Amino acid sequence: MKKLIYLITMVIAFSGCTNDFEETNTNPYQISGESLKQDFNHVGAFYSSMLSQIFGNQVDHNLTNVTFAQHLATPTPFVGGVNNTTYYIRWNGYWAREYNNVMAPAKQVIDIAAADGYDVFVEWANLIRIVSMSRVTTYYGPILYTNYGSTGSALYDSEETLYNAFFSDLDRIISVFSANTDYVGLTNFDASYGGDVSKWAKYANSLRLQLAMRISKVAPDVAKTQGEKAMADPVGLIETNADNFNISLYGVKFHPAQICFEWGDTRMSATMESILIGYKDNRIAPFFDPVTDMSLVTDHPDYPYKGIRNGAELVAKDDRLSFSTIDISFNDPAKVTKRKVMSADEVFFIKAEAALRGWSGAGDAQANYEAGVRASFELWGAGGVDAYLADNTSLPIDYNDPVAAGAVNDFVNQITTTVAWDEAASNEIKLEKIITQKWIAAYTNEMEAWVDYRRTGYPKLPPVYQNSSNADWGVIPDGEAIKRMPFVNTEREGNAAGVADATAKLGGPDEIGTRLWWDTGGPNF
Repeated sequence: MKKLIYLITMVIAFSGCTNDFEETNTNPYQISGESLKQDFNHVGAFYSSMLSQIFGNQVDHNLTNVTFAQHLATPTPFVGGVNNTTYYIRWNGYWAREYNNVMAPAKQVIDIAAADGYDVFVEWANLIRIVSMSRVTTYYGPILYTNYGSTGSALYDSEETLYNAFFSDLDRIISVFSANTDYVGLTNFDASYGGDVSKWAKYANSLRLQLAMRISKVAPDVAKTQGEKAMADPVGLIETNADNFNISLYGVKFHPAQICFEWGDTRMSATMESILIGYKDNRIAPFFDPVTDMSLVTDHPDYPYKGIRNGAELVAKDDRLSFSTIDISFNDPAKVTKRKVMSADEVFFIKAEAALRGWSGAGDAQANYEAGVRASFELWGAGGVDAYLADNTSLPIDYNDPVAAGAVNDFVNQITTTVAWDEAASNEIKLEKIITQKWIAAYTNEMEAWVDYRRTGYPKLPPVYQNSSNADWGVIPDGEAIKRMPFVNTEREGNAAGVADATAKLGGPDEIGTRLWWDTGGPNF
């Protein structure tokens, strides 16, 4: 009997203990799931990592679109000088970077945020998806977007379908942002705009304008409708540098500075030398550093900067390490803490082109052109903009490679337009002025500069000196430029049916010489 009473007593006691077992054994220093929800950390923690991946690294950014746009060039003869920069594809990593680090986590965070009713977080992630994929498509053409994450066949969107989907998604995103301008949930996670939803709306609207202009030659009616919608939307556009969309570097050194100063693999381009020195452009000083060896610049000693021709014939890396680096300030993480994605100058230049194309709400072409130049000079702290805009005589200079023997790597400038606006000029000449200035202002964000060059033919960039293209990836005729990157091998091998369908939508072989949808090759007007 005593044993039975003892057992009953122990059961009651144990039951009492286990009733509050979870409470008494919870780590008081551990953040609970409920606490994470209250602070939005369970969704907000995703965004910095997604945004930090928008720009690629050396091999899928610096040695692809940056060199294709001819802002920077390498002194290094990678793989015997036969590589992406000379039109033989060795590196093709941007696809994996964006799908693994943006599209995949965006899908996850959208599902979580939607389940909790956080509409602004949902659309913020959707906007980042468009930022990423609107850049990826400039490499490849058809890509996975509307079908991403589906359980069926992984078929790519045609470019026409893709852009229509972008515009439709931007409608919804801008609507949600516009209705929630006082929302503060983004604040702790937003290193770009400090949680200001109205500024995200303004950027989304500016992105619509950018994408509209991108397709202006292939789908002029759609482009005009979308461009006019952007310019009429009350949320506004990015038209001051205070509203620029920049991505934080999150304490990491500006990657081109690492490439330049730690690895010695990037320098000023010869095209930048030609254009900036020829136009007497004061932005050259905040962009680049002078050479330390004046024997390199005997052709223009008053402007001691020297660049490397893109696609140059290179023998040894050391030959051109003494050429102009990017400005040393880029090497200081305390000074350079962010990287621009869209700035006011770009918006003004798009509006200037829109005016030439007769889009309502664009305003005056000259006023927008000059406002774009002024915004860029202001952004970089350069002086002398009034004299610059009035210069109707200066032209880019011919390029001389002081290291190579004979005329190897030299080129003759093909640009015949001055900086000063000429209202009596043809729309074609006006467009060349606009896109040339837009190209200069795109420094540190070269993606759209490569787009504009393919779309319009401006600026008149020199062809690569060494063209290593062949049947492996497609042949680029001498004097012409690369048009796209081929679909990646992981997709070719793991999604052969999808790549075959995408190639059919591309409208040409999966090669580097096949034009993308918006790159018509036809006249600009």
